[in-house]
Amino acid sequence: MADRPFLSVVVPAYNGTRVLPQALAALAASDLPREHWELIVVDDGSSDDTAALAAVWADAVVRLPGPPHGPAYGRNRGVEAALGDVLVFVDADVCVRSDTLRRFAELFSIERDLAAAFGSYDAKPPASGLISQYRNLLHHYHHQRNPGDAETFWAGCGAVRRAAFMHAGKFDEWHYNRPSIEDIELGHRLRARGGRIALRPEIQCSHLKRWTLYSMLRTDLLDRGVPWMRLLLHEGRMGSMQSLNLKLQEKINTALVGLALLCAVLALRFGAVWLAAAAVLLLPVLGTSLDLYRFFVRQRGLLFALGVLPLHLAYYVLNGFSAVLGWLMHHWFGELAPPAEVQAFHEVGVSRWPPVPARSPWGARGLAHLAERPGGDVR
Repeated sequence: MADRPFLSVVVPAYNGTRVLPQALAALAASDLPREHWELIVVDDGSSDDTAALAAVWADAVVRLPGPPHGPAYGRNRGVEAALGDVLVFVDADVCVRSDTLRRFAELFSIERDLAAAFGSYDAKPPASGLISQYRNLLHHYHHQRNPGDAETFWAGCGAVRRAAFMHAGKFDEWHYNRPSIEDIELGHRLRARGGRIALRPEIQCSHLKRWTLYSMLRTDLLDRGVPWMRLLLHEGRMGSMQSLNLKLQEKINTALVGLALLCAVLALRFGAVWLAAAAVLLLPVLGTSLDLYRFFVRQRGLLFALGVLPLHLAYYVLNGFSAVLGWLMHHWFGELAPPAEVQAFHEVGVSRWPPVPARSPWGARGLAHLAERPGGDVR
């Protein structure tokens, strides 16, 4: 295809020697000819041999001095070294399929109005264990059921036109200094500028992450749920989002599970009638999730589907806690704040490389104004 765009694949990594060899080997096995893409690995202050390992595979390795600044900062530094018209972001614990890069190149070549696109986890996560299998299959299920235009972006396996990325202000390295919702927030800014984002579930990859109960609880509450709630409140978009994780039925299920939990607590004091009420409240939640449970049965069997029921209910409990905690933090502390030393360097205006994490040109509060700007559509 003569007008196929040149891709810059940016992989941020921190102490990645356990998973990075598989991720880079998967990229090297791409069926997109090598002259159509480059590979840039960003070593974000690793204390292991990540940089040396990456040098075997990558066209360029960007080494950042520690401590780590997070994937938003790392991806931005990788883009600064990139040459491509389309930026492809792949996490260090993600293995793309051989056709992933080719599909991205063809997609951006054909759909000229597309600002960004992202793919899907596959249904064969290699990490064993109930929680790891559940989390990765859950993501696959939602990705596969929601193809088409999206309100958010996913940087685990996603691509964005360089022009749209730069005009949106890159990843927000100011507010997100650890893995969080930096890709979702970028997606909001891309959409505010009129850019179209597409979820293409046929573009697939495999997630190597090993989940534990602790990492699941921490991620859903502190790294995803609370920051997302605060972001929506800052943007004034509560009730308006129709993204993957905020559909009306999900909100209703979250409320029902929260009420059921309250009834279960009351049952400890006032008797079994409250426990029965909790069971009644859970029935519609289970009923609306039957398709998901059938998917689990097809993929891993009945025992697996029964085993993940408590984890799925815990997901709704965490949604509720995230909403409450995010609302309280929004009203108590206001805008998301970066670490104090970042603010101090920014106020002094020190110029150095690597640069001090910088504010996005379009803050969360400026999204509504940005959407109203004439000529704001940047693809």
